[in-house]
Amino acid sequence: MIMRRMNILMALLAVTLFSSARQKDTLPYRDASLPVEQRVSDLLSRMTLQEKIGQLRCTLAWNYYDIIGRKHVVPSASFKKDMAEGHVGMLWATYRADPWTRKTLDNGLNPRLAALCGNALQKYVMEHTRLGIPLFLAEEAPHGHMAIGTTVFPTGLGLAATFDREVARKVGSVIAREVRLQGAHISYGPVIDLCREPRWSRVEENMGEDPVLTGSMAAAEIEGLGGGDLTKPLATIPTLKHFIGYGTTEGGHNGAPTYLGKREIRQFFLPPFRQAIRAGALSVMTSYNSLDGIPSSMDDYYLQGVLRKEWGFRGFTVSDLYSIDGIWSTHHVARDLAEAAADALNAGVDVDLGGRSYAMLQTALDRGLTTQAAIDTACARVLRMKFEMGLFEHPFVDPDKAAKGVRSAENREVAHVAAQKVITLLKNDGVLPLSKDVKVALVGPNADNVYNMLGDYTAPQEQGNVKTVLDGVRQYLPDSRISYVKGCAIRDTTANDIAAAVEAAKRSDVVIACVGGSSARDFKTSYKETGAAEANTNTVSDMESGEGYDRATLGLLGLQDRLLSALKRTGKPLVVVYIEGRPLLKNWAAEHADALLTAYYPGQEGGSAIADVLFGAYNPAGRLPVSVPRAVGQLPVYYNKKAVPQNYVEMTAKPLYAFGYGLSYTSFKYSNLRIDRKDATHFTVAFDVTNIGRRDGDEVPQLYLRDEVASVAQPVMQLRAFDRKFIKAGETCHFSFDLGPEALCIVDRNMKEVVEPGDFTVMVGSSSDNILLKGTLTAE
Repeated sequence: MIMRRMNILMALLAVTLFSSARQKDTLPYRDASLPVEQRVSDLLSRMTLQEKIGQLRCTLAWNYYDIIGRKHVVPSASFKKDMAEGHVGMLWATYRADPWTRKTLDNGLNPRLAALCGNALQKYVMEHTRLGIPLFLAEEAPHGHMAIGTTVFPTGLGLAATFDREVARKVGSVIAREVRLQGAHISYGPVIDLCREPRWSRVEENMGEDPVLTGSMAAAEIEGLGGGDLTKPLATIPTLKHFIGYGTTEGGHNGAPTYLGKREIRQFFLPPFRQAIRAGALSVMTSYNSLDGIPSSMDDYYLQGVLRKEWGFRGFTVSDLYSIDGIWSTHHVARDLAEAAADALNAGVDVDLGGRSYAMLQTALDRGLTTQAAIDTACARVLRMKFEMGLFEHPFVDPDKAAKGVRSAENREVAHVAAQKVITLLKNDGVLPLSKDVKVALVGPNADNVYNMLGDYTAPQEQGNVKTVLDGVRQYLPDSRISYVKGCAIRDTTANDIAAAVEAAKRSDVVIACVGGSSARDFKTSYKETGAAEANTNTVSDMESGEGYDRATLGLLGLQDRLLSALKRTGKPLVVVYIEGRPLLKNWAAEHADALLTAYYPGQEGGSAIADVLFGAYNPAGRLPVSVPRAVGQLPVYYNKKAVPQNYVEMTAKPLYAFGYGLSYTSFKYSNLRIDRKDATHFTVAFDVTNIGRRDGDEVPQLYLRDEVASVAQPVMQLRAFDRKFIKAGETCHFSFDLGPEALCIVDRNMKEVVEPGDFTVMVGSSSDNILLKGTLTAE
């Protein structure tokens, strides 16, 4: 009798579960044939308050999985606990590996395991939560997905130095492919803060000091990332960082206050974000700084007034990690975490990265600090993107495709081409390119250091994946013609092998000295909760750039200056290569080196690309995306100021190397400037560029404008158009730029964007300080 009753109960339970599953599948929000808005509305109507709040929390997820035998991945106990208690809807950095997360090549996820991990987490959520809402997985991807086994590209500053939209587009496409193949959906990047403060630790992540270059390169990368069309199976949701004014903080301190007027923000700092959003960016991240006393993560003027009302932004916003907490704990403009959460939500921040503040939204609601409508609005924005991406129908990925498609040969080739186009030649007295029968002394702390090629936000690398300069030189010379000596470290003054470097130089025909900086993190560095490194006297790392490593000076650290001077005294031709995350001072090299170039942080193929340039297999054409100062006392030294600065008592006010500067192994002639009017505010500027040298190569013509008379002060010059094209020796290339109202407009006294009638000087050249053609156009 007992067994019979048990069988009946089991049968009834099975029928109930089957009926429940069928009902779940036929609910309107589950019906892919219905419009997205209808599905969002239906799902919202079924959610509890806590489930809605959970969709607004993005938690740290690298401990949300357990790897079994390096073959299987299962959800961890902490993941199950957070899902049961917090109904979390978005995860951050699930696949991330670095010293902060303590995930290594041994205990982290390779691409196949990452795909298995994403599938396991999604399966658990679909099967063990009431409504089965799939997760969003957000991943850091500023110069490649920050995960083991992915392709590492040049950092943002380097990518901008290519002045090549197509390269940015291809890089974005690879990043999107690698992120999505592994089961993630949101790519954090590009980073498009304008960098007017090179002492700031995060310059390497950004795209330079100019709004047009930054906006154009970011828009091209966004197009590669999917262009906002989430129906594409390999499109990501790019997250633009950081909104707003984060790259010009007081004293160059990370997260310090920013003091800029609204007109300056509107004319220079907002346009790159607007251009990237027009290209399809669907997420925007706030920043740690305050602007005119208002913390970024509660600034409704920009988050609601500009982003939503003026621009019609339809995506979702997200805080930087714990930046909402900082409204209370750092800026002290809220009494507690609940009030900070309400301030952020009311201002228009949809998602809390870190999730601690928005866990207090129930309390904030009970205290009358926010509203149910504000929570519903934010939740709807997140759900809409999940529906548009098709996650309810296709939450899983194929681990085999991840294993084969991430860091493929084609992806590595994109990284190689990008690294070649990054390299910027600053000086050449004829020593470059090198012949293949020379004996080379290769020295310096960045000559054979894998992680110093890569920059911050980089995962651990397998042996042999990253090409150092030594690896690259070995592609052109046998070991018998190469003498490698490190010489010194980036910062550590106890590592002194300068004498051996000098002896190597004496035995060689030419010296290649690789110096600069480092953003390489290690397990000895201390980290804040946000992941920023803590610079202190106990840190033995050579890291002098990367988040948290602000500088008071910009010179070479450690014994690098001593190394260069000793090498120069040998009398051998000296080629100096800067591998750096910010524009370090180069005064000594500019005066004493026979050749000087910068490769920024060129990525995993950087060593090969540098060697390609050194030995003439590739003709360099990179251009500086940021001015190189002569001294810290000149700062800020960006090119597009509103008046020509007077010289200092000690030195000129001009930078050592100006924005847009870069040399080639060939020469170009500019001619035949023509300016044609289409209507009152539309013009075409055309001209010819002839390669008058003996080598084929790229040229990067740049068009600048100066508004001769305006109602408010304008820059002495402002980049408005640029291009990069390959021109064979002896051939001529025709360039044509269309200029419309956006190129001519200003932010007037009423804070309106207008085109004022009057004359504009047209300046065309190879850099901001090498104008070769001039003309005038008149707006009406």
